[in-house]
Amino acid sequence: MEKTIIKDKLNRPLHDLRISVIDRCNFRCQYCMPADQFGPDFEFLPKGALLTYEEIERLAKIFVSLGVEKIRLTGGEPLLRRDMPILVKKLSAIEGLLDIGLTTNGVLLPKFAKDLKEAGLKRVNVSLDTLNDELFGKINGRGVGTGPVLEGIEAAKQAGLGVKINMVVKKGLNDSEIIPMAEYCKDNSLELRYIEFMDVGSTNGWKMDDVITKKQIYYLLKEQFELEPVDPAYYGEVAKLYRYKDKDVNVGFITSVSESFCSSCTRSRLSANGQIFTCLFNGNGHDIRNFMRNGATNEEIREHVSAIWNGRDDRYSDERTAETHKDRKKIEMSYIGG
Repeated sequence: MEKTIIKDKLNRPLHDLRISVIDRCNFRCQYCMPADQFGPDFEFLPKGALLTYEEIERLAKIFVSLGVEKIRLTGGEPLLRRDMPILVKKLSAIEGLLDIGLTTNGVLLPKFAKDLKEAGLKRVNVSLDTLNDELFGKINGRGVGTGPVLEGIEAAKQAGLGVKINMVVKKGLNDSEIIPMAEYCKDNSLELRYIEFMDVGSTNGWKMDDVITKKQIYYLLKEQFELEPVDPAYYGEVAKLYRYKDKDVNVGFITSVSESFCSSCTRSRLSANGQIFTCLFNGNGHDIRNFMRNGATNEEIREHVSAIWNGRDDRYSDERTAETHKDRKKIEMSYIGG
């Protein structure tokens, strides 16, 4: 398919696609899938509701033809989906796709890291919110210590994958871990991303008072380390990056609450059940699965995706207040990934 660059109503191009491959997870993290909401009786998507690998490949090719250069596979926990290296191999073969990554809690990386790398995966983002075993078990809702995640990180490094660490910071929960995590990641040459606690979905009990901002974290780090700013590597880069002056390791911040980046957002999301979402905070998806399964041609799908992006005017983080977040229809992160 001939490549076309499409832009939304705010002149933002489509460059990035996040694909959730499954809504299930082996953790019950408080900010994503809290155990009291996602209990033993919770009804997850049946297999037939999930996009097949062939459908994901077909849609990915169409998105790449419209300007997408980077794909991130997410969940739930994407490595719970069977035969993920097969999907990665399909996607990595798409002409024009420059980068493919995966977000994971890391537990299954010792089993799959080597095969994922050989299939074409470039990098992983591993979620790790503390190094304290007791606190980590509380956060993940399963009582699992940090050992399996640290083993997964090492397995990814040994396989030759790039590794970044994602730490969601919540006031009163793990803000005491900001410095220990920085020290660990710096010592182990891992890029750490501090993520502000976000109001994604309706089950995580988000309150503005629980947010530790980028500015607060930055000043804590400045007391311990010398940092220098790093220029964005590309248009639409989400993380605000800094480098330790005494070591060539970056640390970054995802600031969707305190310093929004709506004006340069180039990201679309494809949910596990085949809906397109144009914003992490917009609960109104566009069903592409049934449109495709009802016999739409590639060109019809391409026109449909183009129309969705051309009509996009999302800028939720620009407009967020402590009150407005309560009234907005939302989709759970486990369906569309972080």
